[in-house]
Amino acid sequence: MNTIDFTPLYRSSVGFDRLASLLDSALRTDQSAGGYPPYNIEMMDDDRYAISLAVAGFSKEELDIKVENNVLTVSGKKADDAVEHRYLYQGIATRTFERRFNLADHVEVSNAEFSNGLLTVRLVRELPEAMKPRTITIEGAGQVLEHDSDQGHAA
Repeated sequence: MNTIDFTPLYRSSVGFDRLASLLDSALRTDQSAGGYPPYNIEMMDDDRYAISLAVAGFSKEELDIKVENNVLTVSGKKADDAVEHRYLYQGIATRTFERRFNLADHVEVSNAEFSNGLLTVRLVRELPEAMKPRTITIEGAGQVLEHDSDQGHAA
């Protein structure tokens, strides 16, 4: 198993402990999920994303989406079927699952859609006003400076 020592980062930086935890957890493989259900992560534009999960065999009532502490959790639990099935071959998996996605700061779930066996969760990055760039007006002490282009000096 690969591990990275983040001690030098902690000695010279403050507030990057979450980044180190994310990198550490990304290096660990999640054996419990086993790649089920398969999913896509799509970048729609600079501030919009979509996560699509292939959840064939599930109804929307059997799916659950939660966001807590910048972690999106999508889970599915198949309701007990009263009908006994005798499959000759069962290739469509309908087992209980839980998928977790770490979300960056200021990324929020905008909506979720369920259609044709795909669950699509749409995300948007919304920066607070305080973090958006703004232009500062420079004012003088009642003076307006003009530049005379013919003589090359200020009037």
